[in-house]
Amino acid sequence: MSPPVVAVVGPTAAGKSALSLALARELDGEVVNADSMQLYRGMDIGTAKLTVAERAGTPHHVLDIWDVTEPASVAEYQRAARAAVDDIRARGRVPLLVGGSGLYVRAVLEEFDFPGTDPAVRGRLEAELALVGPAVLHDRLRAADPAAAAAILPGNGRRIVRALEVIELTGAPFTAALPEPRPYYRAVQLGVDLDTAVLDERIARRVDRMWADGLVAETDRLVGRGLRTGRTAGRALGYQQVLRLFDGELTEEQARDETVRATRRFVRRQRSWFRRDQRIDWLDAARPDLVEAALHALRAVRG
Repeated sequence: MSPPVVAVVGPTAAGKSALSLALARELDGEVVNADSMQLYRGMDIGTAKLTVAERAGTPHHVLDIWDVTEPASVAEYQRAARAAVDDIRARGRVPLLVGGSGLYVRAVLEEFDFPGTDPAVRGRLEAELALVGPAVLHDRLRAADPAAAAAILPGNGRRIVRALEVIELTGAPFTAALPEPRPYYRAVQLGVDLDTAVLDERIARRVDRMWADGLVAETDRLVGRGLRTGRTAGRALGYQQVLRLFDGELTEEQARDETVRATRRFVRRQRSWFRRDQRIDWLDAARPDLVEAALHALRAVRG
């Protein structure tokens, strides 16, 4: 029987990457990325993407597959991630699906077909988005489907438009269009999290480190590659705030502080998404025996 997929999920900055590297060493595994923004080439510092050296010899897959001008596509990601998982399993190694993008994790692990689209409806909603901005459409989404609005950032115009499109086409809430969970792979899901105060402090330190490592310069380089026209990449946490710095809307200190606040808000949404899934075995990332606890949980589930 092929090895199961081991998913390592949870909020930003909780320690998913470190745990996944340790598990890869113990399980003879390889990492498949499930962070939607690490799919973009050149978005390294602001997404906390591990450098090749930091990966410590562990192969990582489905990173750097899109230019910053390309809109995200969960369906396209699904194809790439499943191809990587299938290849890893065929070689007798363990795939580790690692990231905090809940919809992307579901798209890989479950039978997941995406609702259809209508160019006329999509075009009309995108035109309205350009005219009135994402906040107005997010308010409309909140009235039509509060659960979807809670899971989508108010500034993520593309996902808001997609949710409203599905609602209009199906006559049902966007969340109702998501299928009931049916496994596509045999999988074990581990969640890592921290006390909120601890995680809030860790987020602040991470943002400070990103600024020190050159996030502003990285964003400037990406502007030259079309970041401002990227409907998905241009909205990414950190980069969005630096673009506002470039436009004179924020000082550098304000941009840094807003990145911290926006990341903390995003973490709350990630928790809301993942905590609804009763199949996830949660671990306190602060425990000193985290790796041993994760391996114990895997053995218990796998028998």
